[in-house]
Amino acid sequence: MAKIPKKVIERYKKAIPKFKRILKTASDRDLNEADTVAIIQDMLAEVFGFDKYLEVTSEYAIRGTYCDLAIKIEDKIQYLLEVKAIGITLKPVHLRQAVDYGANHGVKWVVLTNGLIWELYRIRFERPITHDLVSSFDFLEINPKNDEDQQKLFLLSKRGIGKSLREDYYERTQSVNRFV
Repeated sequence: MAKIPKKVIERYKKAIPKFKRILKTASDRDLNEADTVAIIQDMLAEVFGFDKYLEVTSEYAIRGTYCDLAIKIEDKIQYLLEVKAIGITLKPVHLRQAVDYGANHGVKWVVLTNGLIWELYRIRFERPITHDLVSSFDFLEINPKNDEDQQKLFLLSKRGIGKSLREDYYERTQSVNRFV
């Protein structure tokens, strides 16, 4: 488990209740995908610590199609986000779309979300291309004071990316996965 800086935990404690209210309202109103993307962009800044204008790219072009969002730090894509409308249940076809984006751009990390459910996948560039679910959570169930929940958020945060936690977490989950 990574040591999460106090500043990041304080950010979680402040931002998570705010976004729980926003997501609940958005869900009740069944917002469309574009509005859900706007909420996710704010979450990436306020919860996960990214600069919304410099590190979060919307409608990222990949071979003639567009992925909803990309996290880009120092000109390197860290992960792609495929966002669905808040009222849509995430399905295998959505995951296939996200994995295809990552595979076509050589990005090994993708996030599939509808704002409520967040799923982090690592793409394995094998023949055929495969993927592993590394982490998932329901944002409305996240407790900003719970260590395990903080770790899940930290995997996607700017500070967590800097510490290569995703790879470490992935390796740890794979080592305990009896199918590997």
